[in-house]
Amino acid sequence: MAALQIAGNTFNSRLFLGTGKFGSSMEMEAAVLASGTELVTVALKRLDLQQQDDTLQYLQHAHLQLLPNTSGARHAKEAILAAQLAREALQTNWLKLEIHPDPKYLLPDAVETLKATAALAKMGFIVLPYIHADPVLCKQLEDAGTAAVMPLGAPIGTNKGLRTLDFLEIIIAQSKVPVIVDAGIGAPSHAAHAMELGADAVLVNTAIATAQDPAKMAHAFKLAVEAGRSAFEATLPAVRDHAMASSPLTAFLDV
Repeated sequence: MAALQIAGNTFNSRLFLGTGKFGSSMEMEAAVLASGTELVTVALKRLDLQQQDDTLQYLQHAHLQLLPNTSGARHAKEAILAAQLAREALQTNWLKLEIHPDPKYLLPDAVETLKATAALAKMGFIVLPYIHADPVLCKQLEDAGTAAVMPLGAPIGTNKGLRTLDFLEIIIAQSKVPVIVDAGIGAPSHAAHAMELGADAVLVNTAIATAQDPAKMAHAFKLAVEAGRSAFEATLPAVRDHAMASSPLTAFLDV
């Protein structure tokens, strides 16, 4: 499986993990390690930077890169402030940009996301925005300086899989930056499907964190992502509307 490049950094794993919803920090750490991931997201609003929250100490592994996210931001101004706080606290200019003003559906605000991406890119951030599966918006984000795009497969936490399949295929076909399918991936088969389509990576949280055995589920996702990506690199056969024999024709039987 070929390595993934984002903004000059190399990732050997194409599975990214969220760190919310786990039963404990130790459970989270076990799942992160079992997944083989090299990039984990952490919500700035969940972290107690005065060390009363122990999340970060369980993520202190040499191969792990933190990707702070702005979950909870309702507009561009709040997201930019959260990004600046994250850079100060975690000493990284990498950022998962999330702006969702509606707490019920957690759908991203396209207008505010585009505005914040342009501003943050000019400030030197490596921006990975969570967005609708909107091919037009993805091209606009490229022009604004995004490092990757993170279109949703389905609403956050729904585990419904790739409900935006037709649009994901367009985005993957025309994107000039890595495409990371985020949200809605509820089973390893969903992740494998995204990778078979040609997605560069997937981000998973709920399906792993809420499993009865998160570490085992994380390993299952690892295998699925590797299988899906390997199949994409090997090139899947064309889909046909009619049968095609896989063995030589047996015309001699008609004699």
